[in-house]
Amino acid sequence: MHAIRQHAFGPPETLRYEEVPNPVPAAAQVLIRVEAAGLHLIDAKIRGGFSGGPLVAPELPMTPGREVAGSVDELGPGVDERWRGRRVVAHLGQASGGYAELAVAPVAALHEIPEQLSAEAAVAMIGTGRTAVGILDRAALTAEDVVLVTAAAGGLGVLFIQAARNAGALAVGVAGGPAKTERVRALGADVAVDYTQPGWPERVREALGEREPTVVLDGVGGELGRAAMELLGPGGRLLLFGFASGTATEITTRDLMARGLTVSWAIPRALRRPGGRRELETRALAEAAAGRIVPLVGRAFPLAEAAAAHTALETRATEGKTVLVPGAYARAASSG
Repeated sequence: MHAIRQHAFGPPETLRYEEVPNPVPAAAQVLIRVEAAGLHLIDAKIRGGFSGGPLVAPELPMTPGREVAGSVDELGPGVDERWRGRRVVAHLGQASGGYAELAVAPVAALHEIPEQLSAEAAVAMIGTGRTAVGILDRAALTAEDVVLVTAAAGGLGVLFIQAARNAGALAVGVAGGPAKTERVRALGADVAVDYTQPGWPERVREALGEREPTVVLDGVGGELGRAAMELLGPGGRLLLFGFASGTATEITTRDLMARGLTVSWAIPRALRRPGGRRELETRALAEAAAGRIVPLVGRAFPLAEAAAAHTALETRATEGKTVLVPGAYARAASSG
């Protein structure tokens, strides 16, 4: 089979398309013929050798990739025969072999893909979707809220915009560039603003009139995150879930005391407890299957172009969820 292999930490060019032996499933494992593998900024951090918090630099050489969807091709010893041939999606954990034509997954990690979902959509919901569901639990949005989402055209952002609209809240999407801004507007945002243009916070204020954001969902950090936080009205809620810009949103004690803001790290605790991840994954897939929050699957890169996909992801040249697709699946994705 073909897989992406990494022999050294570094830039996207360290990802190489190579022919390797087929993996063999052990007891309580299955072999998945991969139709789609998900990409995430965490993958890029792992590729660069970053260690910190929950991330530990893996041993090299390795095949990256944490999210896969496809059909069960082989069963390990002791696995129920009913799994054979099923369309499944699984989160494999950190740097666990997803960027490949074939991937091994534990039976305990498998979810059958709802018939309404494509492999690409299922991959989006098994990782990004489960995180979104947990953050939305914490946000507890209501019809009284004005919700501002940074990076609103990203994998999480598009789900948050939909969830805000579903709650009856006023949705404000901030995105980079006119194409992404238009995409956010098409997803149902009441206000969509291009943060690459000078003075964008003032345009948000003008669009809202007498209202102010009550909730900010920020995974970007840096100057953008700070500017979004400063738009919050008194008593507003700031939920942080990352810093794609490379630096966290700067927050002072004065911000909290003078304006009564509530700030929380919104990555759900369920992701850190046994069994909690699976519950969020199940709910995320059900939400997408019911059409309540539908992932935006952006560009599907051929598996061989994993380096280009990482470059696009890191330079924010993508919209929604970015995926890798092997062989014939790549041709089908590009034609569809």
